Amino acid sequence: MKMAAIRCCRPSIFSRTISSVRNRKSPCLNCKLAEPETHEATRAFLVNAAHLLTISLKKDMLVAKVLRLTNALRLFGFLTVGCALAQLAVASAWADPEQAFSLQGFGTLGVARTTTNDLEFVRDLSQPSGIKKAWDGRVDSVLGLQGAWHINKQLEAVVQSTIRYRYDKTYNPEIAWAYVKYDPTPNLSLRAGRLGTEFFMMADSRWVGYSFLTVRPPGDYFWYLPFYSIHGADVAYTRPVDDDLLRLKVFYGNSNGQIPLADRQWEIKGSPMLGAFVEYQISSWLIRASYANITFKNDLPIGGLVPAASAEYLSMKDKRTDYYSLGVVYDQGPLQLQLMLNYIEQGNNALENSNGGYVLAGYRIREVTPYLGYSWVRSARRPSADPYVSHVMADSHSDQKTSIVGMRWDVARNVAIKAQWDGVRGDPTSIFPYRNDPSNGRWSGKMDIYSLTVDFVF
Repeated sequence: MKMAAIRCCRPSIFSRTISSVRNRKSPCLNCKLAEPETHEATRAFLVNAAHLLTISLKKDMLVAKVLRLTNALRLFGFLTVGCALAQLAVASAWADPEQAFSLQGFGTLGVARTTTNDLEFVRDLSQPSGIKKAWDGRVDSVLGLQGAWHINKQLEAVVQSTIRYRYDKTYNPEIAWAYVKYDPTPNLSLRAGRLGTEFFMMADSRWVGYSFLTVRPPGDYFWYLPFYSIHGADVAYTRPVDDDLLRLKVFYGNSNGQIPLADRQWEIKGSPMLGAFVEYQISSWLIRASYANITFKNDLPIGGLVPAASAEYLSMKDKRTDYYSLGVVYDQGPLQLQLMLNYIEQGNNALENSNGGYVLAGYRIREVTPYLGYSWVRSARRPSADPYVSHVMADSHSDQKTSIVGMRWDVARNVAIKAQWDGVRGDPTSIFPYRNDPSNGRWSGKMDIYSLTVDFVF
């Protein structure tokens, strides 16, 4: 793939893991950030920026009483560690792929706020609560470490751990990936263990902010994908086609985790997942078509809240949800373009079928990349004469559009600073993507989100 010189040290949209981002080692004039003078200036800038983010976050959290004191202190410590890792990201050398063991990492220090207190904005539905008008760091902040043991040229073991705001309102470390990879031939790859979900294009690396052009993956497209890992196996086959590249992957396993719903948890652990995709790369174009499904093991946690007959009608147990998606990406020189489309078909009576997507364009000017985007999501209503059924189904309704304007500044070789505005405009009944919505199920339908982040890899 032909890339401009300034691009060689920065992550391509085709890079979807920490190791792939870290192993892009081609030198260029713009990589002379490794010189001592630049190191000191950049390190000082990052420390000051992270320090200001931490102070602002701590103050606003306490004033707004968004978190309990224990969680606020834990997040403060989390960000303090992040400051140190941001410095390490500037000074660290690229990991040597020939070493038997390698340790890499990633992180985001971020704050965001909205313009409404009607409901709470979340990154996706795996988060139990979100942000309002006060600046808050829970939505986007994360730290991750990834260790790889290269046993031989064909066999590798990988473990990735993350610290982020979880479904249970804690920041307890969790194992995101833990798998063994075996390559019997250069074209065939087998993995088994805990893997990232690949229902949509780029879905397996949603928390590696440095690999994304935007502050976060567009929510209108990713909100319906609140699960991140699968216990199972996958098979990937790659084949050159003249100057192009064809890649096929099939995966199967069981989901892992819980989805917070009000003050209850929906247990999805053990729900079977199956999926496949075909990907074709033509020069600077990457095209992927994918299909995946999940068959839920348990019902929604609505026992005692609705009559037995209504609960039976809304049953999710052994019901399958199908995910269809298409992604097209162009990445050449200073220009990046993305188009993503999905359709989600619910095989149950509790959730509404939906379609969504986004378009995104970024143009790099030296170290700065301004970008514009537009996303949308809409679900189909299902009328019901049962008021209990209607109320549950209304909670899954989405009908909104989001305008995105932002800027990414690659201030150093492993560090990017981003500022972004999201303008949500939707129907007052579009409440599925949010938390703690009004009791009447309606809001103004208008929200602006302002975000600042520092992303890094090391």
